[in-house]
Amino acid sequence: MTRPNFSPVAAPDDAVAEQARQFQLTLTKPPGSLGRLEDLGVWLSACQGQVPPVPLEDIRLVVFAGDHGVASGGVSAYPTDVSIQMFHNINAGGAGVNAIAHTSGASVVAVDLCLDRDAEPGEVPYRVRRSCGSIDREDAMTEDELTRSLEVGAQLADEAIDSGAQLLIAGDLGIGNTTPAAAMIGNVTGTEPVVVVGRGSGIDDEGWKRKTAAIRDAMFRVRGVRNDPMTVLRRISSPDLAATAAFLARAAERRTPCVLDGVVVTSAALLADQLSPGARAWWLAGHLSAEPAHAIALRHLELEPLVEYRMRLGEGSGAVTAVPMLHHAVAIMRDMATFDSAEVSRGLDE
Repeated sequence: MTRPNFSPVAAPDDAVAEQARQFQLTLTKPPGSLGRLEDLGVWLSACQGQVPPVPLEDIRLVVFAGDHGVASGGVSAYPTDVSIQMFHNINAGGAGVNAIAHTSGASVVAVDLCLDRDAEPGEVPYRVRRSCGSIDREDAMTEDELTRSLEVGAQLADEAIDSGAQLLIAGDLGIGNTTPAAAMIGNVTGTEPVVVVGRGSGIDDEGWKRKTAAIRDAMFRVRGVRNDPMTVLRRISSPDLAATAAFLARAAERRTPCVLDGVVVTSAALLADQLSPGARAWWLAGHLSAEPAHAIALRHLELEPLVEYRMRLGEGSGAVTAVPMLHHAVAIMRDMATFDSAEVSRGLDE
């Protein structure tokens, strides 16, 4: 196995962004009157390198599925069997994310990186291992498993982009995954464990105490390596989170925009931006989840969420909820009349 190489990423085209801002001024509306929809149109133009941007007709959501050894410590309100059941539910089209994605024009596929189940190799081509180490007391994976996880994430991004994807979204699935997510966010941002811990799938007070202790112990295991993403990923993430980080980093390297989901995906994004410095310029924050660590991570990445609906489902559901705003942003730039074409006065200073 050869570990993928990651490299710094140049930002979307500044010249095209300025061209898009000037184009916005020709449309039949007061400057800035459509708020962030105008900003999104500028960003998409810069990402695509053209004004106006083309419609987003090929949007792909990949749900990275995996179980976590730390879940055996009572940090979640649900058993790990639910991960496997929901994996099949997503691929059968019956999950919440499928319903939202359908109306947003996005396709959805879930891939098994490390679900806690027996499976034949041909059945799960992207599988790295069964579950992963309990990060409060042992490494999540070996060096070879980390390499394989990164390979899978980069491969999935390459396959989607090579076959025409215009916008990528990463989703998450796995009981207990907000525990490694919080530990990673606490480590990278220098935030205390008690601040980043959340209720996840709905744990009670005793579960919250166990989860806080697990996050504290995991963070202790990576003290002093905040700027070493490979070590942090190997020790306290999981194959699914490492693959997510590689997916986001590779998409940015290939100048393909992504919409981030909630706390789990955003924790991987923190590491992806270390793997490929500058990658964050190619990402939007789809939403702000109910998990406290999510806001901390978004502030670190300097990303402002598009919607805040108190969502905490994961699966990519918050990201696809925000996708219609991108469709609106494209429509504004493609379908609105200009002042000249509509023979509308520009204002008193015309």
